Amino acid sequence: MILHKNNDMRSILILFILLITLSCTETPKEAVSMEQDVAFLADDNLKGRQTGTEGELEAAAYIEKRFSEIGLSPKGASGAFTQTFSFKQSSNPHEQSEYTQTITDSTLTGTNVIGYIDNAGDNIVVIGAHYDHLGMGGEGSLDREEAAVHNGADDNASGVAVMLKLAEALNHAESKNNFLFIAFSGEEMGLLGSNFFVKNPTIDKDAVSYMVNMDMVGRLNEENTVAVYGVGTSSIFKQTLFANNDQGLNIAEHDSGIGPSDHTSFYLADIPVLHFFTGQHADYHKPTDDADKLNYKGMEKISAYILNVVTDLDDAGKLPFRKTKNESEEVPAFKVALGVVPDYLYSGKGMRIDGVSEDKPAQKAGLIKGDVVIKLGDLNTNDMMGYMRALATFEEGQSTIVTVDRKGEILEFDITF
Repeated sequence: MILHKNNDMRSILILFILLITLSCTETPKEAVSMEQDVAFLADDNLKGRQTGTEGELEAAAYIEKRFSEIGLSPKGASGAFTQTFSFKQSSNPHEQSEYTQTITDSTLTGTNVIGYIDNAGDNIVVIGAHYDHLGMGGEGSLDREEAAVHNGADDNASGVAVMLKLAEALNHAESKNNFLFIAFSGEEMGLLGSNFFVKNPTIDKDAVSYMVNMDMVGRLNEENTVAVYGVGTSSIFKQTLFANNDQGLNIAEHDSGIGPSDHTSFYLADIPVLHFFTGQHADYHKPTDDADKLNYKGMEKISAYILNVVTDLDDAGKLPFRKTKNESEEVPAFKVALGVVPDYLYSGKGMRIDGVSEDKPAQKAGLIKGDVVIKLGDLNTNDMMGYMRALATFEEGQSTIVTVDRKGEILEFDITF
């Protein structure tokens, strides 16, 4: 009788210990994929994430949650993950919006989301991507139809997803650098979020070694071409970029630190920058830029490539800054348009056409996507700048001959501007 009681007690004790052990064992969280990040940010429910809207705030809350889950520390204003800024949007598209501290019905408020990895290093690497987009369209949209949700999967849920992937990798890596991750607001309205941060940094700006920007990195093409801008902003970049390309990428390098994305704000503050971009496409700034069209395997390659570059630069200390020629200042003014979308990733001879607009001179003449324009009239167009210089010599109503290379066959077309 006593023996039986002891056995019962022992069984109860074992069961009790087992229950405690099971209750203390947490099921490991499944990693969030880049596809899942894009699916949330580019969902119709966020209504295009336009700066100052509820949809943008939902996106900001999601990114803040992801930063926290990854293990980043808040590095926004007043110990939070966020940094807000208010501004009056200019009615003139050629004028910059004005920041203001006075909130009225005519002001909008944007929200940067900022997380930090403190490795007790002397230098800081900034890794950023804008998360706002065009909302229901309007100014900036290239769609001629009625108002519709512009989800901006490539522009720029793709960049945010790659940034989050890098944050996960770098949070578990040994590094001599500290890392600041910023999801910028207000990019589509004129780089407002990045400009505000540079003027109101939440870290010691003098400690920033360089800045990495991802904007539209979700459409890696069959040629595996990725454009990298800002290569000339530090003497060490070019060697590092080509030494760490084990992903089989075709790197289209551009020296200038000036461009239509957030890296420009940092370059203008004398900080070396790198901007990664997989090219423009027919869905750019249209409601059709959706999550199912992205190349997620390509995004994995780009993420791994950037991680290689950042890791290799770990021993370089604070990078030297170098001013570059502003390529946009060299663009000539022209009075006519061919009606094509240039392939900005093309590095061969000529200007390759990535898209043809309806009812424009190129379509009427018979030009198609993939044609490489090698001559306008008597002027050779050996590269993009040569094409623009040649185009600038024509006026509306003039006719000429366009010479193209179509899959190795040289063809001539009569065109009227």
